[in-house]
Amino acid sequence: MSGRLGHQPKGLGLRSVAGQVFALQAVIVVLLVTVGALALIFQARYDTERDARNRSLAAAEAFAHAPGLVDSLRAPDPTALLQTRAESVRQASGLDFLAVMTPDGIRYTDSRPELIGQRSTGDFARARGGESFTEIFHGEPSDAVRAIVPVRTEDGDIVGLVSTGIEIENVGNVVEDQLPLLLGTAAGALVLAVGGAALVSRRLRRQTHGLGPVEMTRINEHHEAVLHAVREGVLIIDADLRLLLANDEARRLLDLAPDAEQRHVNELGLDPRTAALLSSGRIVNDEVHLAGDRLLAVNVRPTAPYRGRPTGTVMTLRDSTELATVSGRAEVARGRLQLLYEAGVRIGTTLDVVRTAEELSEVAVPRFAEFVTVELLEPVLRGEEPSGAFTEMRRTALTGFRAEHPFQPVGDLIRCVVPTTPMAMALDSGHAVLVEDLHTADGWRAQDPEGAAAALAYGLHSLVAVPVLARGVVLGMANFWRAGTQEAFGEEDLTFAEELTARAAVSIDNARRFTREHEMAVTLQRSLLPRILPDLSAVDVAYRYLPAKAGVGGDWFDVIPLPGARVALVVGDVVGHGLHAAATMGRLRTAVHNFSTLDLPPDELLGHLDELIDRIDRIDRGSDGESPGGSGSERVSGAGSGFDAKAGTELAGPAEDRSAGGSTAGGSAGGDEGRERITGATCLYVIYDPADGRCIMARAGHPGPALVHQDGRVEFPEMPSGLPLGVGGMPFETTELYLPEGSRLVLFTDGLLVDRDRDFDTGLALLGEALATTGRSPQQACTDVLAALLVPAPDDDIALLVADTRRLEAARIAEWDVPADPAHVSRVRNAGAEQLASWGLDGIAFTAELILSELITNAIRYGAEPIRVRLLRDRRLICEIFDGSSTAPHLRYAATTDEGGRGLFLVAQFAERWGTRYTERGKVIWAELPLTTQDSELPAMAVPDLDALEDLAW
Repeated sequence: MSGRLGHQPKGLGLRSVAGQVFALQAVIVVLLVTVGALALIFQARYDTERDARNRSLAAAEAFAHAPGLVDSLRAPDPTALLQTRAESVRQASGLDFLAVMTPDGIRYTDSRPELIGQRSTGDFARARGGESFTEIFHGEPSDAVRAIVPVRTEDGDIVGLVSTGIEIENVGNVVEDQLPLLLGTAAGALVLAVGGAALVSRRLRRQTHGLGPVEMTRINEHHEAVLHAVREGVLIIDADLRLLLANDEARRLLDLAPDAEQRHVNELGLDPRTAALLSSGRIVNDEVHLAGDRLLAVNVRPTAPYRGRPTGTVMTLRDSTELATVSGRAEVARGRLQLLYEAGVRIGTTLDVVRTAEELSEVAVPRFAEFVTVELLEPVLRGEEPSGAFTEMRRTALTGFRAEHPFQPVGDLIRCVVPTTPMAMALDSGHAVLVEDLHTADGWRAQDPEGAAAALAYGLHSLVAVPVLARGVVLGMANFWRAGTQEAFGEEDLTFAEELTARAAVSIDNARRFTREHEMAVTLQRSLLPRILPDLSAVDVAYRYLPAKAGVGGDWFDVIPLPGARVALVVGDVVGHGLHAAATMGRLRTAVHNFSTLDLPPDELLGHLDELIDRIDRIDRGSDGESPGGSGSERVSGAGSGFDAKAGTELAGPAEDRSAGGSTAGGSAGGDEGRERITGATCLYVIYDPADGRCIMARAGHPGPALVHQDGRVEFPEMPSGLPLGVGGMPFETTELYLPEGSRLVLFTDGLLVDRDRDFDTGLALLGEALATTGRSPQQACTDVLAALLVPAPDDDIALLVADTRRLEAARIAEWDVPADPAHVSRVRNAGAEQLASWGLDGIAFTAELILSELITNAIRYGAEPIRVRLLRDRRLICEIFDGSSTAPHLRYAATTDEGGRGLFLVAQFAERWGTRYTERGKVIWAELPLTTQDSELPAMAVPDLDALEDLAW
C-alpha cells in the first residue's frame, strides 16, 4: 500500500483526479464562454433593434408635429409639397424610409418615388385610433423596424399618418460590425480560464500524489469501516496475508497482541479454521467461527484488484453470542407490535357484540396464548348499559389451539363468587392480574375444584385475567391461558394483554351501542309499517321488508284503499339510518295517508308532500319565524274532502284552498337546530283503477315500478324521475298506463338492487329475470326476488311490494249519461233500482235511490255538463256522479225556515262514507253503501218521498 501511494504519474492523465478535474473545468469554461458570447451577440442585436425603434419613433413624432404639415396634407397636391421635405428629414435622421400617408395608408411621399400613390401594407387601425407605435414589419418593399404616428389637427382629427423606419438588414449590419470585438473578447476569456484550470489541476495533482478516484475511494472505505463500524471487528489483510489493520473490537474478540500488525495470519494465534479461511481467499457470509468461548459471525470480502493484481482481504466479525440475546428480545417485541397491528385490523370488523368478542379470542391464539375465553355481561349482549354488577357473565367466545378443551362451553353462565380468584381481583381493581403458576391459585381452585382439576390435568399452567373496560365501565372479562410446553406469562405480558383487550373493548362497546340503537330502530320501524294490508278487490298484494344489517333505514310501503274501488300503492325511502330515519319514515307515511284522503292525483300529492317536508325542516330548525301553533297547524277545509258519516267530521277542503302546511303531517314545532333534515327522501305513488285498468303514477327521485305481463314479459315503464322530496322548486309529472288483464306491478326500494358489489343496472337485470317466471303467486314472487337479489348482509333496507291487479267485471259496472234536465232524475233513479235488483241488492235499493236522487238533482242544479252516473258493485256499493263543475258541496245544518239544504245531510246520514274528488274536467261525488242492511243500520229519521227530495237544495 505504501509503495502505491508513492507512485506519481507525470502528466495530467484522465485516470487521475487532477486530470479529470482539469477536463471538467475546461468543458465548463468553454460552455460559459460560448454562452456569454451568444448572450452578448443577442444583447447587441436587441440594443440595436431598440435603438432603431426609438430613432424611428422620434423622427416620426417630430415630422408629424412639424408646423405646416396639416395644411400640406389638406392641399390639393400634398406630394408636391411634402416629398422633398420628407427626403431631407430622412437623410438627416439616418433613416431608411420616411412616408407620409393618408389614414388609410395611401402614400403621399416615400423614399422610393415609384411607391407614391400606392397603399402601404400592414394594419393601421391603432394609428387611426390615435395611437403611436413601433413594430417589426415583414412585407413589401422590405422587412423593417417601423414606427407609425398619426397626424392630428387642432381639433384632434387624424388627417394622415407618418411612417418611418430602418430596414432589418441594416440593423443586422450593425451587429456584424461588432462581432470581431465580441469574438476576440471571448477567445481571451477562454485562454485565461483554461490556463487557470491548468494551474489548479497541477496543484491538485501534487496534493493527491496523482491517485485516481478508485484508489482514493478504497482508502476512504477502509477508514470509514474502521471509524464507524464500531460494533464489529475489522481486519484488513494484504495480498501477502499480513495484517495491515485491526480495530479495537477485532482485538477484543480475537484477543490479538498489541503488535499484531504486519504479522502473517498464521502468526496471529487465530483458530485454525479462521486462519485457513483468510488464507483461502473464499468469500463467506455470516459463517460461524469459534474464538475462545465466543461464537463469531464472520464475513470475508476481497478488495478490488489493482492493475490485475490482488490487493488484500477485509474480514468483519460480530459476536453472535451477545447478539442472539438482543435479537431474541427484539423479535418478541416485533411480534407483539405486529400482533397489535393485526388486532386493530381484525377486531371490530362488524358491529356485532358476539363476533367482536370472537375476533379478540382469534387474534391472540396461538401467538400469545393457547386458549382465550371472553365473558360478557348479559346487558352488554342485549345492547343495554351495564348495571355495574359483574359477578355473573355469559361466556361469549372461546378459541384454542386444539378442538378439545377443559372449559365450560360458549353460552354457559360464568360466576365470580370467590373474591380471591384472579378474575374477581381483576374486575375489582380494573387492571390485569397475572398468575404465573395456576397450581398456586387457591381462590381459582376453590371456586370450581372439579373444573380447576380438569384444567390442570389438561396442562393449563399460566393465566392473565383482564377486565374488558370501556369508558371506565366493566363490559366483561378476557382470560388468556397457556398450556403445554410454552413458558409461563411474565410481567411484560400484562401490558400487552391490557392493550390488546382495551382495543377490543372499544369495538365491543361500539357494537353494544349499535345493537341498542338498531333494536330500537327496528322496533320503531316495524311499529310504523303496516301490520296487516287491507283485503281489496283491485289488487292481490304481498310484501317483504328487511332492515339493513348495518342499521335500520327509512324504507316504507303502503297499500291505501281509495274511493271508487281504487287503490294507492306507495313505496318510499328516507336517506340515512337509525332512529331518525325510522321516525322520519313514520311522519312521511302518516302524511301520505292524510293527503290520500284528499284523493289527489299522484303529482299533486307529491307536491304537497314536498312542501310539507320543507316546512317541517324549517320549523325544526327554528327558522320559520312562526309560533308552533301558527300556520304549521292550519286546517285544510272545504269541498275536496272525504267525509266519515259515522264520525260526522269533515276531513279536508276545496282544491283551491288546500295547503301543504296542514296538521296532517303531525310535525312538531320547535327550534332544535341539531335535528337532521328530511331532505333526501324519495317516494313512488301509484293509483290503480280496477274499473278500466287505468294506472296513474308519479315519483320523486325513486326507482320506477316493474310491470309484469301474463306471459312473463317484464318491462320498466319510462317515467319522469322528479327531484327527491324536500329539494323543492320543481313540479312532479304523472305517467298514465292502461294495464292489461292480469298484470303485476312490483314496487321496490333501491336497497333491493344496489349493493357494494352490484350497481343499479345489474340489479335491475336480475330483478327482471326473477319476475319473468309465470304462474307464481305474489307471495312466491317475493320469495323468488329475494332469493335472486338478497345478499347475506344488505347495506340498506329493502322494501318490496308485489301487487297482482284485477279488473272489475263489466257486469258489476253500470253507467248512465244524464241530460241537464231534472225530468231525467226519475228515469236514472229507476234504472239504478233495476240494476240493484239484478245484482240482488233489493235490501239497499231504497237507500241507494235516495242517494242517487239527491246527488243527481244537485249535479243538475249546481254542476255542469256532461253529467254521468256510475254504480260499482264491489265489497261496497259505490255510487259516483260525475259532472263538469269544480264546485263542491258543503255539509251544513239547515235552519227551520230554509226551503232546502237538507239533501246532502241525508246523504251523509245514509251513506257509510261519501266524499268528493277532482278530475281534469270536473269532479266526482261518491258515496259508499254496505251491500246488506245488516252491515249498517239506517238512521232513525223521517224520510220524505223520493220525488220530493228533488226539491231539496244543497
